[in-house]
Amino acid sequence: MSTRILAALSVAALLVACGGGKDQPETTAAEPSGLPDISVTAAELEGNPFFEDWNTPFGVPPFTEIEDEHFMPAFKKGILELRADVDAIVNNPEPPTFENTILAMEKGGETVTKVLFTFYPLTGTELNDNLRKLQQEIGPMWSREADAITFNDALFQRVQAVYEQRDSLDLGEQEARLLELRHREFIRAGAALSDDVKAQVADINSRLAELTTQFGQNLLAATKAFTIELTDEADTAGLSEDFKANIWDDEKQAWVLGLNRSVYETFMTQSENRELRKRMFDGYTNRSNSGEYDNSPLLIEVAQLRAKRAELMGYESHAHYQLEVRMAKSPKGAEDFLLRVWEPGLAQAKQERADMQGMIGDAFEFEAHDWWHYSEKLRAQRFNLDENQLKPYFELGAVRQGAFEMATRLFNVTFEEIEVPVWNDVVTAYELKDENGEHIGVFMMDMFARDTKRGGAWMNGFRAASDIDGDRIRPIVTNNMNLAKPPQGQPALMRFSEVETLFHEFGHGLHGLLTQIDYPTFSGVDGPRDYTEFPAQILEHWTSQPRMLEIYARHHETGEVIPTDLVERLQAAANHNQGFATTEFIAASLLDLRWHMLSSEEANAITDAMAFENEVLDEYGLIDEIEPRYRSQYFSHIFAGGYSAGYYAYLWSEILDADGFNAFIEAEDIFDPETAGRLKKWIYEAGGLREADELYREFRGADPSIEPLLEGRGFATDDS
Repeated sequence: MSTRILAALSVAALLVACGGGKDQPETTAAEPSGLPDISVTAAELEGNPFFEDWNTPFGVPPFTEIEDEHFMPAFKKGILELRADVDAIVNNPEPPTFENTILAMEKGGETVTKVLFTFYPLTGTELNDNLRKLQQEIGPMWSREADAITFNDALFQRVQAVYEQRDSLDLGEQEARLLELRHREFIRAGAALSDDVKAQVADINSRLAELTTQFGQNLLAATKAFTIELTDEADTAGLSEDFKANIWDDEKQAWVLGLNRSVYETFMTQSENRELRKRMFDGYTNRSNSGEYDNSPLLIEVAQLRAKRAELMGYESHAHYQLEVRMAKSPKGAEDFLLRVWEPGLAQAKQERADMQGMIGDAFEFEAHDWWHYSEKLRAQRFNLDENQLKPYFELGAVRQGAFEMATRLFNVTFEEIEVPVWNDVVTAYELKDENGEHIGVFMMDMFARDTKRGGAWMNGFRAASDIDGDRIRPIVTNNMNLAKPPQGQPALMRFSEVETLFHEFGHGLHGLLTQIDYPTFSGVDGPRDYTEFPAQILEHWTSQPRMLEIYARHHETGEVIPTDLVERLQAAANHNQGFATTEFIAASLLDLRWHMLSSEEANAITDAMAFENEVLDEYGLIDEIEPRYRSQYFSHIFAGGYSAGYYAYLWSEILDADGFNAFIEAEDIFDPETAGRLKKWIYEAGGLREADELYREFRGADPSIEPLLEGRGFATDDS
């Protein structure tokens, strides 16, 4: 899944997108708005890499030189410079213009941007006690600074003045879009509110920064704290040899199971030990639900504060605020869409449950912790297919090269492995070049799980793209996954679902790398949440195409291309267990919506998160044998990330990706140059140049249809 650091912290934080800026000699400053004094001494900055030229290949951060103690002084100095940049704009005696206000804002805050674009990705992969403490300090501090910018009335009045002149300014398309988005950000962040309401909103934002940081830290700690050690080989019955090798711990002389998603899914699928499967299931679904790392009180307060903030800003709920500028437009629009897919998905899930109970017979009653295991058994029975047949053909290095080759054929780009500084020895780096051999960006991959790394898969940016005043800066992008690291010398073999995840995150990476937008505010991965998953999800369609499988699906020992009959069985089984997959996802999406559709009064009445969850899920008719993909207490997408009221976006984007891939099917060529050219120009290169529905129409020539989504999941449509 993708991350935009500044946008995640505050809309106003986009002021500090990469650009110019100047070195300020001051070491202390205070804002009239009541922000606290910040000071930093020359001694604290001495030898700090953030104030030295990064003479590294392509300007990659010098990770081996950056110590934890460098971040706070650099952050403080960056804040002082940012305050000076804002003061210079506000106190400019000249009338407001695009150049002296909007463009000046885009150039401001160079140092703080550099610090935060380095700090936040590292907290996701290398979190330690020092970085954890810094997170807790920097988040609220930055929230206050961002709010001070948004709520600076003199600054807003300059933005407003330029906006009111927009029709007479003869701006280029990108400049007009930058002005439009900058004005929208100020309005939606509350710049037009009264001073007393602004103060309340700022307090809420600061508290939310604290809560969401603590939520993520609790989840990582709770996930790390749970392990199961297996010392009796009988307890490993059903586990593949490569998986056993991956979880073997020499020091403990045991097979050690943790709650990493890759380990969890593999164990739940393969293990023949029903009691152990239940222990794993309970450990996974009860994370951060009680004890030292209990997230329940945090998430309730987050929901209450978001509801209160929405009320202060004139909205019915947080969901109404969030969806106003998204493709779904309203909570009802999102909910109606989800329910259209929920109903056939739930019906199919009930049939899947009945089929698995039929396989079990009277031996025991089928329960939630049996689903992964017996679903795989049913797939093997129906399609003569199981994941152990497939994994030898999906070796990480080959899959990665396959993704690169796909990008080459679609977008005329090439990847060349390079040596650059890295934050962990497992990271690999590549230079992306265009068809003329010109540099496009740096792409880095961090594929393996470790205790310091948060769960899941995501994209980060260490540097955004820009081209302002002839200073062309190209992006540095990273993809992250949590594959189980194999023993030294052994191949990293992937489940097919992990292959799809790699291609998905690669799509986010390309969206960030290929951008041709000049202004960081809307370059790269930009757009509403229910659109930004589209450039990632469409690439998943290539993973199972026979022409693509011939490229990358080769046996890791023999080099043999995956056999045709195995491909045919893989395709025949494509919709196996689709009822479960659809239902668990939509259950989580509905939970997200309902948490954020609460009015302030309704949110304040909630005292028990689990009781609220169960009430919502019962209302929609979720069956006991299926858990939501995320329970609230470990739903980091919405309580520690940027997806609040927006988790439905993955499914909404599937309307776009299913319909979009049909363009290649209609062209009878999955690498059709004309179709790929439109996809590249209007999706991957265009950032947020236009509204999302306009960009899609430019690519496809029409609005998307939901029918390919339903058909792709094996659900009957109205026309069938």
